[in-house]
Order: sequence, then structure tokens, then C-alpha cells
Amino acid sequence: MRMLKRASAFILRGGIATFQSTFCKSGSLFRVHPSVSKAVAENKPVVALESTIITHGMPYPHNLSTAKQVEAIVRAEGATPATVGVIEGKVHVGLSSEELERLAICQGSLKVSHRDLPHVTSKGLTGGTTVSATMMAAHRAGIHVFVTGGIGGVHRDGENSLDISADLTALGRTPIAVVSAGVKSILDIGRTLEFLETQGVCVATYGQSRSFPAFFSPQSGFTSPCQVADPEEAAALIASALSLDLQSGVLLAVPIPEEHAAAGQLTEEAIQAALSEASAKGITGRDVTPFILQMVNELTEGKSLQANIALIHNNAKVGGQIACALSKQMTERKSRGNTHHRGNPPPGPDIVVIGGTNVDFIAKGKTKELHFGQTNPGSVCQSFGGVGRNIADALSRLGRSPLFISATGADSHSQAVMKYCKHMDTSGVLRLPGQNTATYCAVINENGELSLGLGDMEVHQQITEQYVSQFEKQLLSATLVCLDGNIPVSTINYVCSIAKKHNINVWYEPTDSDKASKPFLSDAWKSLSYSSPNLAELCAMNKTLGFPTPDVLPSTREEMLSVAVALSRPLLEHVHCLVVTLGAGGVLVCGEHDAGSVNLQPRKQKRKRQLCAVQYPALTVTAEETINVSGAGDSLAGALMAGILHQRDTDSCVRMGLLAARLSLASSHPISPTLTSDSVDPNKVPQCWPKPSFMWIN
Repeated sequence: MRMLKRASAFILRGGIATFQSTFCKSGSLFRVHPSVSKAVAENKPVVALESTIITHGMPYPHNLSTAKQVEAIVRAEGATPATVGVIEGKVHVGLSSEELERLAICQGSLKVSHRDLPHVTSKGLTGGTTVSATMMAAHRAGIHVFVTGGIGGVHRDGENSLDISADLTALGRTPIAVVSAGVKSILDIGRTLEFLETQGVCVATYGQSRSFPAFFSPQSGFTSPCQVADPEEAAALIASALSLDLQSGVLLAVPIPEEHAAAGQLTEEAIQAALSEASAKGITGRDVTPFILQMVNELTEGKSLQANIALIHNNAKVGGQIACALSKQMTERKSRGNTHHRGNPPPGPDIVVIGGTNVDFIAKGKTKELHFGQTNPGSVCQSFGGVGRNIADALSRLGRSPLFISATGADSHSQAVMKYCKHMDTSGVLRLPGQNTATYCAVINENGELSLGLGDMEVHQQITEQYVSQFEKQLLSATLVCLDGNIPVSTINYVCSIAKKHNINVWYEPTDSDKASKPFLSDAWKSLSYSSPNLAELCAMNKTLGFPTPDVLPSTREEMLSVAVALSRPLLEHVHCLVVTLGAGGVLVCGEHDAGSVNLQPRKQKRKRQLCAVQYPALTVTAEETINVSGAGDSLAGALMAGILHQRDTDSCVRMGLLAARLSLASSHPISPTLTSDSVDPNKVPQCWPKPSFMWIN
């Protein structure tokens, strides 16, 4: 048994450079129109629209006028339209009028399916997105409803050719609702429905009948498994599918209005003639559909085109209504979840945590020294972190109900984090299309010492004062508010101003020495009640205030304690309590003297007080026991806060923190899933506790 070095103990932030990763940003190929991004962020109704109808479905100028009419219909229903297309290698979700016209008149536009996206984006090409590609882009942007004319399916003779549209597999793996006029009538509708069943896609006819429509015709001779009568029923179906996290889509088949349907027999005869012509000319694959639609339009003297436009208009109207109903239902569900519990409104949260959410990758080498520039043997594990998220996680596992306020992208990382955090109140987490969820990679050696950290944390700048102000009611009702150093300075200043005005206790978790100074750039720090810096962060705080600091951090226990006490003294003029983490040197708690220890309980009012410090030795942890070093400090802080809120004495609070940190070090997760109130209760965990060292602060 031996003590771990400073970097591998509870806090590993000091002295290690963390770099912003600027590569691997798929967001550089993805553009979300500001109106769409804003609507999604505010849970307003949004309807995605495909663009192959512009580039390949209709001749100019019908394609452009139809696209603009469809967007206008969606807006008239109260939703935001988001036409998806690829322009010069960038996937756009939401197009301007100029971009719509560019797609409409472009002679060389490609038909872009899901499989074509890597090629088209890498070559900087332009094209209209099919159903499958549009579904992918819309889902990534956080859109739940997508309107199209008709989806692809199993082609006739598909049992031999295996010609099956990618639309069907996309529906099977993309959680989005597709509103269409059923399956295109040139396809094998029966086999298409069978394939959708195999893919786990919920299929429902919209209206009073279960008859499955066939694009131009309200009836296909087949029936849907389900039926929804109106926008509210459709929205409830979609909301349930999303809540179940099935990761598959919903197909809502909307029959074309009878008054606009082309004569069934005439259209069918035209389709059969067009199919024969396509076969004779050797037209196959993606070229079949536009060829047949064009020929059918000619044979029916334009009646099929009129019907095509009519059904798209109708789908847009229905889709807009469904999107509005879904937005309303999801808002009401969220409101009920936040304000009701067993029929009674619960009290506001006693603690609010505002900070970062990360996906962490921990790479641990199998040697004492890591050699950069070559592959080192080791292991890599993924977990979910972020200082704010970790603290909120720890508090949730220790019997508290913190409201967690953060920001993530609307991407697969965010989905995974939210799924993992179901035991937490994440109603304050903002999910932003076009942004990357923050990621962090820690490289540690065999001894658990951090060698390098890489972080892509830009999304944390979206935790703005304006966004956080939406939760002012919860802030005012909280006993304690915890801020981590990842959030913008303006947000820290805003919360501190509220705290000063309403006498709210604020805990500042610095996260690293560069961010430690944020509250100290103004008088905001004078509103802090607690902070938990390591020695490097404590130096940064003092340096920002103009106080003298050592040029080199001390290495011996005695020197560390002496410097920590000296640097804590000026901050304690306003800060109620400092918890200074000293790595292998343990924890130094500095603050107001109370019965031979430091008073950790929130102060009622500022008063002149006698100051002291108590040093608690670290618990022993072996290198072999150390798996993850990214969350021990956050576990310590979270358990300390839980102890304070449970009104435990100071010794018990600190020991809870030390036990929580030890659990974290031995877990593959920053916050150990085994963390419970019992697992960190000093009275229930067998442990020989060394006597803490007491000292006065002059």
C-alpha cells in the first residue's frame, strides 16, 4: 500500500495542461439555420422537409414554387420549416430563399441518399436529400417530425433483385416521425409493409380508416397495423415512441384528399406503361422513380403532377399540425414532471448545479512512463463526466435532488449521456443542434498519474446568463447553488449577483487553474460561500486579486499546509469556507472556528469570526486499485455538499467526501455507481480514521 502522487489522488486538475481539441468536428459539415436551432432549443414545433422533390421530383419552376408553398403551409400551422439539402459539401438543415432557388435551378444536383453523404460532403458537391438522408440530418438537429410526399420501399420483383430503398432501413434506426402519403404506388406495397415490420417501424394511417394509402390513391388494398384520428393522437403516438427510446421511427401514412386524387385506373395504367418503358430502356436503381413520375405526368396530361403537389401540400398541413401538438404535449409532460409528484407539487430543489457535461475517455497505460509519438500498451474506457454533471450525479446518488443546468449538442453523445443520467433531474440541460457535446480524454500512466488531457468544451459557452435566468425561481428557492468553472464569466457574475441580493450560498468548483480566477475578475467572488480549489487553483485566485503567491508550488506536506493556509487567509475575508485539496496531502478545510473544528454549515449572515484550518489525511489507495482519475475530486465535493445539506458535522462531511473519492478512483465511472449514503457513511464503513490536524489562522 502506498499513497498515490498528487496527480492521481482526489484532484488531478493542477499543473496539467488541457487543450481544446479543434479536430474531428463533424459539425463543420453540418449547418443548422438559426431559426431552426432556436425553435428546437425552445421546444417549439419544427417540421423537416426533404429536397429531392426540388432537385429531381418536379420540373422547374414547379419545384421551386412547390417548395416555397410547402414551407408557407408549415408556417401557417405554427411550425418552423426546415428544408434539408446539401450545398457545396455542407449538410444544411433549414434553407434560405436563395438556397432553395439554387437547388431548384441547379442542373448538376445529385440525389443524395444516406450512403452518398460521405462522398458528396468530401467532394464539396450539391444535391437534394432523399428520405433516408433527410431523416439522419433532421434527427441530428433534434427535429421529431419530417414531412415528405411518399417514401421508398421494396421495388417490384424486389424478392429477386433485392432492390430495397434505404428509406426503410433508415426508418428502422432513426427515431423520427415521417409523415407521407404512404408508399409510392410504383413499389411492392405488401412487401414494403412486411419489411417495415421487420425493422420495428410503427406504421399508422392518419384519419378515420386503417387503409394504407398508395401515394396517388387513398387505398392500396393493404391496411396499417395502427390508426390515429387527429394531430393529438398522432403526437401522443410519437411522444410515446420517443419516451420508450426505441431508436426506430414512426411512419404516419396520410391519404391524399379524395378531391385531388387522380383517377385510380388512369394513374395505374400510366404507371404500368411507364414501368414497361423503363424496363425496355434499361433504367434501374435511383433513376427509376423520377423517370416514371415524369412519364406518368405526361400520360395523365399533368393530372398526376397536380395530385403530387396536392398530396404534398396536405402532408405539410397535417405534419405542421402534428408538430404543434407534439410540442405542446412534450412541454406539458415536462411541466408535469417538474411540478407534480404523486399529485402534489414538490418543493423546489434544495441545490442547483450549473456546469459542464462531458463524455470522458480514460486511457490508462500499462507502463510507468508513456512514450509519445508511438503506440503504448494500455486500456481505454468511456464514461460520462463533466464537473457539474459529476457533482449532480454524486448528489443524486446520496439522497439529494439537484436541478442540473448544462448544455450539450443534439448528437449521439448527448443521447447516451441523457440515457445514463435518468436518475438525475436533467430538465435544465439545453440540447443544441449543430453543437458537439463536450468530450474529454485523459491519458494516465500505470500509477494513475495524469500525463495529458484533451478537451473539446466549446458547448459550455452556451450555458449563458440568458439561459440560466429561465431558472431564477429554482435558484431563489435553493439552499445551495454550485457553479463549475466551465461556464462563462457572465453567467457566474449573474448567479453571484442573485446570491448577494437574496442571501443564497454559492459553491464554486474551479475545474482547473486557468478557470479558477473567473469569479475573481470582479467582485463576484465576494458572494461565494464555498470553494474547493487545489493548491495551483488557490494560487491563481490570489494572483488574480493581486496577492503574493509562491513562484514554485511546495512539495512537502508541511510546506503545502503553510502555503495553503497563507493563501486561504485573504479569501476568507468574504468566502465562508475553503476546502483545499492537497493530493496525497489530503484535504485542508479552512473557515470559521466552531467547537474545535471548522463550521461547514451555511452561514446566516456575515460577521467577524475567528478562523482556523483542519487538515484531514488522505486515504490510502494503491496504483492497482486506481482505474479512473477523472471524478475523484468531484465525488469529494458532491459528498461534502450532501453532508452539509444533511446537516452532518464537519468530520462526517469530510469523511463522506474522502470515501466517495476512493470509490471513484476504483470505478470505471467518474462517479461510482456503487455510491450510496450507506457506502460513504463513516459510521457504517470500517475505516481507521487518522486524527485531523488543527491550526489557527491569524
